[in-house]
Amino acid sequence: MKNNLINILANSTKELDNQLLMDYVSGKLSDSDQHAVEEWLADNQFAADALDGLQEFGNKDQLQEYVRQLNLDLKSFLLQKKQRREKRKWKDHPWTYIAIVFILCLVIITYLLLRLLSENSR
Repeated sequence: MKNNLINILANSTKELDNQLLMDYVSGKLSDSDQHAVEEWLADNQFAADALDGLQEFGNKDQLQEYVRQLNLDLKSFLLQKKQRREKRKWKDHPWTYIAIVFILCLVIITYLLLRLLSENSR
């Protein structure tokens, strides 16, 4: 779990060291370091909300299961989105191209026949 949290924090603004944040979550900081982290969290509302959410999980196994379920749901959603996008591609539907070409040929032939008939009637 610790590695997962470090990976989540890898894209942070680097104002604070990732290990310092991990120690804060686990309660391993000295009073001065803990105070410094809390000051930073006071200025960064998004990080403070995320940290509050993590701290609400009393059972770390429950947190790990929640993260796993979120990842599964995200993968499922992205797979469905990819499948819908692939369905919309025309390359997999050759009959669509054949129908379009056939209709265009009919329109051109009809136009030429009408033009030929109108010239003969003069």
